[in-house]
Amino acid sequence: MENYSSLLTRQKSFFRTEKTKDLSYRLEALEKLRSAVRDYEKPLMEALRSDLNKSEFDAYTTEIMIVLEEIKFTINHLKSWAKPRKVKTPITHIGSASYIYPEPYGVALIIAPWNYPFQLAVAPLIGAIAAGNCAVIKPSELTPNTSEVFAQLIAETFPEEFIAVVQGGVETSQVLLEEKFDYIFFTGSVPVGKVIMEAAAKNLTPVTLELGGKSPCIVHEDANLKLAAKRIAWGKFVNAGQTCVAPDYLYLHKRIRDPFIELFKDAIKELYGNTPLENPDFTRIVSERHFNRLKTFLDNGKVLIGGSSNPERLRIEPTVLTEINWGDAVMEDEIFGPILPILEYENLAEAIEGIDNHPKPLALYLFSENDDIQTKVLNQVTFGGGCINDTVYHLGSPHLPFGGVGTSGIGAYHGKGSFDTFSHEKSVLKQTTKFDLPFRYPNMKDGLKKIKKFIK
Repeated sequence: MENYSSLLTRQKSFFRTEKTKDLSYRLEALEKLRSAVRDYEKPLMEALRSDLNKSEFDAYTTEIMIVLEEIKFTINHLKSWAKPRKVKTPITHIGSASYIYPEPYGVALIIAPWNYPFQLAVAPLIGAIAAGNCAVIKPSELTPNTSEVFAQLIAETFPEEFIAVVQGGVETSQVLLEEKFDYIFFTGSVPVGKVIMEAAAKNLTPVTLELGGKSPCIVHEDANLKLAAKRIAWGKFVNAGQTCVAPDYLYLHKRIRDPFIELFKDAIKELYGNTPLENPDFTRIVSERHFNRLKTFLDNGKVLIGGSSNPERLRIEPTVLTEINWGDAVMEDEIFGPILPILEYENLAEAIEGIDNHPKPLALYLFSENDDIQTKVLNQVTFGGGCINDTVYHLGSPHLPFGGVGTSGIGAYHGKGSFDTFSHEKSVLKQTTKFDLPFRYPNMKDGLKKIKKFIK
């Protein structure tokens, strides 16, 4: 196994040249990245088709377009983000001024997942570059074609001492984690997130962990059912459910159960046709191991919609399970596939209690027209982020920091959130030399009495 100490040493040496701290260097790097993404659009789409059978539409909208928009937003705002900020100074510090200086950590390690193998490698990289860091990116070995194209894109665009891509499997990640990086950004599963955090703790390295969990979707009795059905079907089955913020399970009000399910069947047909397994653009499951894990869930409860699969092509059609309870295997961990279990409730408190009795989710979705219901759920349930009357869409806004809470993650990014994640905020007090406050010193007569009088 290769030793990456020399790469890290070269990046740390390059960082010490101060080039990456120069605002014009950062902006130029982002412009180069944007240009490279546009140049590599076709090979990226071909690689994503090869790895996951992503359609050109899905590949562009969920991978390439999001990245281009993120770069554009960052370029437009970086100058203001990077400026030292003057903040208030208390009267006890009269004569001084207070500032916060955003500064880069140094060399960041970015470990990317396979479900959106391009977007989730580049999005954190944008933040790392914007904040002035060097970076090593480890893309997923489960999407080898996309990882290879991404490695070529980076190698042609940046010197290795600034941005480098290291390919390989789990062992490569383990070796990288033995090195002393200045920051670690990981996107992936909760179990692997624990391994990352344990490795980071040995060097007290700060981390951002973008994990997952079971993200609930509540459809209340007053919801716009037709729109809810379509938006949930899209959010759940895009990328064959292999999305960290996909609705993991549905809490459905008993009074609207039957009409909603009929509308949901219609929505699936509208989006993916009568036979999704034959749809040439329906995303496949990433590997045989993941396919076999998902297949076992089809025995849980009762299959109401779908249920068919194609092992040769690693496809599972959009599936809905009913007669499900929290004891079923499908409800233990994040599903990460095109299978949607339905739980029913009569009183909203039942749904809230069910969610609260389990780890804090990365996302939550509520469909309701009632402001009081919306407020109740938002106030009573803790989750990373989410939508009212939509699914997944919050992910695409650069104005909304994206991240988890509890076991669904630590830290957030997107837009200014990405810049902040890869920046240390250095606090600086600039003191006057024109006068000195005598009561700060212990030899002043009646000093304590004067201090107490001053702070009243």
